[in-house]
Amino acid sequence: MRTNIELDQDLLEEAQRLSRIKTKDVLVHQALLEFVANRKRLDLRELEGSNLLDPEYDHKALRQAGA
Repeated sequence: MRTNIELDQDLLEEAQRLSRIKTKDVLVHQALLEFVANRKRLDLRELEGSNLLDPEYDHKALRQAGA
């Protein structure tokens, strides 16, 4: 789909530099993919009470054991 949009040139250049993506259309497509994926990620707080998180899980103890 072809669309005309105004883009912040400085932001666009920084995104191209950080991503090493050369073309604007690929850059915008990648940005949209990442935006959607980020919004779909569950917030861990939403998992409370779902039986997916073990109440006995102690991330601090695991970190110390691995050190």
